[in-house]
Amino acid sequence: MRRSTGGFSMVELITTISVIALIAGLSLSGMGRARQAASHARCISNLRQLGVASQLYWDDHAGRAFMERRERRGDGWVYWFGWLQDGAEGQRDFHADDGALWPYLKGRGVEACPSLNRASPFFKPKARGLAHGYGYNLLMGPRGGAPVNLSHVAAPAGLAVLADSGQVNDFQAPATPDHPLLEEFYYFGTNAMEATVHFRHARRASAVFADGHVAMEHPEPGSEDSRLAPHLTGRLSAERVRP
Repeated sequence: MRRSTGGFSMVELITTISVIALIAGLSLSGMGRARQAASHARCISNLRQLGVASQLYWDDHAGRAFMERRERRGDGWVYWFGWLQDGAEGQRDFHADDGALWPYLKGRGVEACPSLNRASPFFKPKARGLAHGYGYNLLMGPRGGAPVNLSHVAAPAGLAVLADSGQVNDFQAPATPDHPLLEEFYYFGTNAMEATVHFRHARRASAVFADGHVAMEHPEPGSEDSRLAPHLTGRLSAERVRP
């Protein structure tokens, strides 16, 4: 009998499909890594710009850091990043032009890390739109206290100013104890009851330091809040936070 050469055998067809699937899987994996790298690069760029704006602020204010929360105005508070209205979660008005760094940024665009997925069903917004995706070192401009003077900081390269931020909320609707959600958060500190740095870059967080450099930080051991995996929150090492 003569062997037919007019088509593929079943084994050849299965082998070809398997090779195509493998190549497609490798391509998708590579694309995913490329997207993550691009998001991380954008986050680093954002923090560098925020770091430059912070230094310009310090220069204009005799070295004094800005306050985390400045004053009560109308039906809201003026925070370091802008004015945020009181009210229901996700329904508040927000005005960024009241923020301490606004005059130096001349607009918005650096307030959101691309890796903060606001479209996730596990995310709960604070305002009608994004307010801010980074948190400020509360110890630099504490509520009810005097702001730090940067000229008195012995090691600015070791002092984190701003970092990827967020916290797990289970006490404000629509979040509940049985359905915790990730939300924006606007400061970080050393309080053992707070886990407000969001380690969203492969379980690390980006932070800009007082000398202007950006680095990746791991959570302080024992500070991790793992209730909403893979959205890991925690604290930076205390030595990175204390002025």
